[in-house]
Amino acid sequence: MVKSMTGFGRCEISEGDRKMTVEMKSVNHRYLDVAIKMPKKLNFFEAAVRGFLKQYLQRGKVDVFITYEDLSEANVCLHYNHALAAEYLKYLNQMSEEFGLEQDVKVSSLSRYPEVLVMEEVQEDEEELWKLLEQALRGACEQMVETRTTEGTNLKRDLMEKLDELLGHVAYIEERAPQIVAEYRAKLEEKVQELLADTQIEESRIAAEVTIYADKICVDEEIVRLKSHIEHTKATLEEKDSVGRKLDFIAQEMNREANTILSKANDLEVSSHAIELKTGIEKVREQIQNIE
Repeated sequence: MVKSMTGFGRCEISEGDRKMTVEMKSVNHRYLDVAIKMPKKLNFFEAAVRGFLKQYLQRGKVDVFITYEDLSEANVCLHYNHALAAEYLKYLNQMSEEFGLEQDVKVSSLSRYPEVLVMEEVQEDEEELWKLLEQALRGACEQMVETRTTEGTNLKRDLMEKLDELLGHVAYIEERAPQIVAEYRAKLEEKVQELLADTQIEESRIAAEVTIYADKICVDEEIVRLKSHIEHTKATLEEKDSVGRKLDFIAQEMNREANTILSKANDLEVSSHAIELKTGIEKVREQIQNIE
């Protein structure tokens, strides 16, 4: 099944006071290139997230945005640093004795000293957190695959039409090639008649010259290979696996055959269709760049 590399997916999973949201978008890329933005507390899962994405995506530049909210009252706690408070008090008493100052420190003021009372996040169960994240990732990936598949279906339809147009140009060149040789023979005989007047022309000399010319402009092999590449492209578009790289290689081969046909063309009409062939193949290659 043909899939585009352009897609978008979003999924939001809520459980009680916790909410996990995953948004993904992708564009064309030669390989699978994943960029992830998520809260620091989820950084531990980065490798797992990358591994999970490979189950759904094979190529493309993918940007993943993960947000996590925990609105429960139990997600933070207050930590009292007894040792640090004692240290503060010890030095305050020492300062009072050394400078003859009144010791007026109260509990309320001591509690405001740095790091005496600290608000800390409660460590969450990693297994439960991953379960929530995995659900959101799966939903976003499935939606992205759906959008990629829809776009891929449109790409396939467009490519099939373009390939049929290429076959039309190839068929014309194939039909026109023998006519060029026949026309060359007629022109050659006419020219020789003009030059030699009533002198008898050796048929073998004419035949040899026509054979040399026919060999120079012969594109039979190129036509056979080009038709084979076009049919191979059509067959590949029906495959279920990732076919983008394979199609790109076939398109390069098609372009090579079209270049050879154009270089051998010694006829205005054949040249015109060969140019259309090259233009059409280039359009096919551009579309193939979008396929996973």
